[in-house]
Amino acid sequence: MAECHECGEYESLPYQCRRCGNAFCAEHRLPENHDCPGLSEWDDPSGVFESDFDDSVQTSGRSEGILDRVTSTGGPLGYFRGNMTYVFLGLMWLTFISEYIVGYLLTGGLPPNGAGVTYYGAVSETWRSLFLLTSENPEYVWTWFTSILAHGGFFHIAANSLVLYFFGPLVERYLGAKRFTLLFFASGAIAGLAQIGTALATGEASAVLGASGAAMAILGLLTVVNPDLRVMLLIPPIPLPIWALTGFYVLFDLTGAITPIFGGGIAHYAHLAGLFVGVLVGQYVKGQQQVPNRLNFGGGNGGMGGGRRRY
Repeated sequence: MAECHECGEYESLPYQCRRCGNAFCAEHRLPENHDCPGLSEWDDPSGVFESDFDDSVQTSGRSEGILDRVTSTGGPLGYFRGNMTYVFLGLMWLTFISEYIVGYLLTGGLPPNGAGVTYYGAVSETWRSLFLLTSENPEYVWTWFTSILAHGGFFHIAANSLVLYFFGPLVERYLGAKRFTLLFFASGAIAGLAQIGTALATGEASAVLGASGAAMAILGLLTVVNPDLRVMLLIPPIPLPIWALTGFYVLFDLTGAITPIFGGGIAHYAHLAGLFVGVLVGQYVKGQQQVPNRLNFGGGNGGMGGGRRRY
C-alpha cells in the first residue's frame, strides 16, 4: 500500500512518476494531473521524454542552463528537485550541531547552564557574527541567512522542524522547488530584519535566530490558498482548520508584541513579518492549483522559549 502524493488516497498498486519519483493513484498518475515539475521541461533533451530513438531529432525552445542540467533527472543534484523541504531540515540540524562545535572551540567548553550555545553571553564575537543577526551589526549580510538555519536549543529547532516537515512539502509542491526556496530564505531574512529593525527604532539591542519567520510564511501561504485545510494536532489530538491554527499564532504574537505578558525571548515581530510575507505570496499564487483538504499532523511554531529572541 502507498499513499497518493496528490490526494492522499491509499493504493495497493500505486504508480510511480519517473520524473519526480512520487507515488500516485490512477487518477493522478499522469504528470499533468499532479503538477509534476517535469511539465516545465518537456522540451528538455534530459527531461521527461529523454529517448535514444532518433538522435536526429532536435528540440526547440529554451536553452538548458547549468542549474537545469545539474538538477535534472540523472544530474548530480537531481535529488534536490522537489525535496528542498528536507534539504532545509538537514541544513538546520547540521547548522545546529555546528553551533555547538564552534562554540566549544571558541570558548573551551559549553556554558554551565546546560543550554549550550544558546547562552549567548558565553560565546565569542566570532560565534555571534556567524550565527546571529544582530541590531549591532545588521550589515553582516550573511547572517540574514545563516541565522535562519541556526537555532537556540533543542526544543526550538524541534518545533520549527515539525512545522517545516509537515507543512513544507505542501507549499513546495504548490510553488515548485525554486519558488519555495526563495520563499523560505526571503521570508526568514525579512522576518529577522523586521525584528532588529523594530529594536533599532526603539533604541534597544536585539539578536535573532531561527526559522520561525519562514515557518510562519508557510502557514500564512497555506491559510490563504486553502483556509479549510484540516490539521490534526499532536497535542491535544483534535482536528481544526489551518486558519484557526494560524489565527492562534497571530493572536499570540500580537499580544506579545503589545505587552510582555508571555515573557521575553520571543521574536513576535519576526513571526508577524514572516506571516505577512506568506499571506502576500499566497494572494499572488492563489488558485494556481489544488491543495489537499486534510493533513494528519501539525506542529507549533518555534521560538517560544527563553534566551535571546528566537523565531
